[in-house]
Amino acid sequence: MTDRPTLRLTPSAVVLVAANLIPLAGVLFFGWTVFATLLLFWVENVIVGGFNVLRMLVAQPQIGVMWAAKLFMIPFFTFHYGMFTTVHGVFVLSLFGGGVAGRGFPTAATFAHAVQVAGVAPAAWGLALSHAVSFAFNYIGTGQYKSTLVPELMFRPYGRVMVLHVVILGGGFLVQMLGSPLIPLALLVVLKTGLDLFGHLREHAGLGRPARAT
Repeated sequence: MTDRPTLRLTPSAVVLVAANLIPLAGVLFFGWTVFATLLLFWVENVIVGGFNVLRMLVAQPQIGVMWAAKLFMIPFFTFHYGMFTTVHGVFVLSLFGGGVAGRGFPTAATFAHAVQVAGVAPAAWGLALSHAVSFAFNYIGTGQYKSTLVPELMFRPYGRVMVLHVVILGGGFLVQMLGSPLIPLALLVVLKTGLDLFGHLREHAGLGRPARAT
C-alpha cells in the first residue's frame, strides 16, 4: 500500500491565501461589486494559463526530444486554453459588466479597460505574485520541472478552472439576484479561496517525497 500524500501548508499556500485576502478586503471595505469580483477571478484564470505555458516551456529540459514536442503542445495549449478563457471572459462582461463591455466582440483592450474601470488591477498583481511564488518555490525550487510531463501540464489547469467557472458564475448569479449584498459576496470570495487552496495543496501534496513500494 502506498501512503497517501499529506496536505501540508506551504509558504506558497500562505501567499495564495494572502493574495485572496485582497478581493475579500475589496468586498468588505471598498464596495466591490459582483462584476469586479468575477472579473478579478477571470483575470486569475489568464494568469494561471500564462504560468502553465512557462511550466511547459521549462519542463524536462534534459530530454532533447521533448523540445520538439513542445513546438506543438505549447501553441496548441495557448490557443485552446485562450479560447476557453476568452469565452469565460465574454460571459463575465456580457452578463455582469453592463456598459463596461461595450459593443461588438471584446478585444484584449476591452478587457484591459474593464479591469481599470473595475479597479481590480492591484489585486490582479497580488494574485500574479502568488502564482509566481508557487512557480518559483514549488515547481522550480523542488525540481518538479525535471520530471513533470508536458502532456500532463496541458490538461492540468482545466480541472481547477472548470470548477471555479461553475461555482463562481453560479454564485455570481445568486448574489446578483440578491442585489449584491455584502455577506453573500464575501462568502463567495471565501468559497473561491477555499477551492483554490484545496486544489493547490492537492496538486503539490507529496512533492519531494520518495515513492514507496506497494
